[in-house]
Amino acid sequence: MAPMLRLYNTLTGGKAPFAPIDPSHVRMYACGPTVYDAAHIGNARPIIVFDLLFRLLRRLYGEAHVTYARNVTDVDDKINARAAERGITIRELTDGTLAAFHADLSDLGVLMPDAVNVAGERPRMIEPRATDHIVEMVAMIEGLVVAGHAYVAADHVLFDVPSMPDYGALSKRPLDEMEAGARVEVAPYKRSPLDFVLWKPSKPGEPSWPSPSGIAAPGRPGWHIECSAMSARHLGQTFDIHAGGIDLIFPHHENEVAQSRCCFSTPVMANTWLHNGFLQVEGEKMSKSAGNFVTLRAVLNDWPGEVVRLAMLKSHYRQPIDWTLRGLEEARRMLDRWYGAVGDAAPAAEAPDSVLEPLLDDLNTAAALAEIHRLDDPAQLRAGANLLGLLDRTRSERDQATVAASGLDVAAIEALIADRAAARAAKDWAASDRARDALAAMGVAVKDGKDGTTWSVV
Repeated sequence: MAPMLRLYNTLTGGKAPFAPIDPSHVRMYACGPTVYDAAHIGNARPIIVFDLLFRLLRRLYGEAHVTYARNVTDVDDKINARAAERGITIRELTDGTLAAFHADLSDLGVLMPDAVNVAGERPRMIEPRATDHIVEMVAMIEGLVVAGHAYVAADHVLFDVPSMPDYGALSKRPLDEMEAGARVEVAPYKRSPLDFVLWKPSKPGEPSWPSPSGIAAPGRPGWHIECSAMSARHLGQTFDIHAGGIDLIFPHHENEVAQSRCCFSTPVMANTWLHNGFLQVEGEKMSKSAGNFVTLRAVLNDWPGEVVRLAMLKSHYRQPIDWTLRGLEEARRMLDRWYGAVGDAAPAAEAPDSVLEPLLDDLNTAAALAEIHRLDDPAQLRAGANLLGLLDRTRSERDQATVAASGLDVAAIEALIADRAAARAAKDWAASDRARDALAAMGVAVKDGKDGTTWSVV
């Protein structure tokens, strides 16, 4: 029996024990990036939070018994516009943007398919691309039309929202209030202002595929149908967990629920819905107009990925987070203390229960980090941090990687340390201070202990 995990469910509005449909195959889906531009720092939050949940589920149910699908949207109006702006093909844009995104995730210590999947076994992580699932989308759309939940109009296929009486249950929005708020520039071919696009005609030069339901003009899918089709293809018509940012609850996730339930005649799409809170930068909403729009790569160029990850995890995932320079500095000091404490100790076989238990309470990372601080045993400290995707390397490995990235001359560092040791032995304190100052100028700190002098990059 796995220890009891409790999660806050947006659908029910409360916290409850997590009970997978099949404990031998726990299934989780998260909305991933739209690959038209570099990811910003806000995009990192759901990626890190739900990577932690994936790690926790693997710890509870076994690595071979959890499947995590995180999609890639590679057909979209923004993608079309950006590719045209740059004078490149859609595929060139999306492939390049996705490769840069993967590099960001690698730096953040996020688990990736190549690292967790085992040849010959059921996939443990999947990164489905929308353009690889057009057939599944068309089949769902045609099924919705036949069932009376969608209709064809002006070469579009639209979902008929009033055909689903409990539409709005996820976002807790009454249908009449939503309808009143939607009566702005309603397309003339819509039956209801709330109806949303499942398929639309493509403009010249845009990606296109044969349209469903007898439409002669080629077209492309709407945004919402993508996730319904990809999750059904890889996780089933009903699965355990659907996750994403709080900004996706309405309309994206609400529309996913409508499509999937009405197509498959199921009572729910996913049993548990998780949503992370918004991110602000230095107390203000991030926006290009405010001048505080920060790409993830720009942050990672200045800060180690572990520091960025820890700074994200210090706040509970459902709460807003204020992204500040002070928070990054605190995270770096915390990691430096831990690396100093664990040295080159190998992690224990499993994380201590004191660290696991707070995570079982709706991913209470702040309490888990507090418990890690209380650990004295280096092996347990490292295992506890590993559960959160931190301290995956020994102190020596961390320092070597930092040296390699910074281009420091290790031979010169070692020579200065030897000069300093000789000066201290000769009580030539001026020469010792000069060597220390030269090391500090290189960004190297030295520490004298009972086992000799050690150094690290600051």
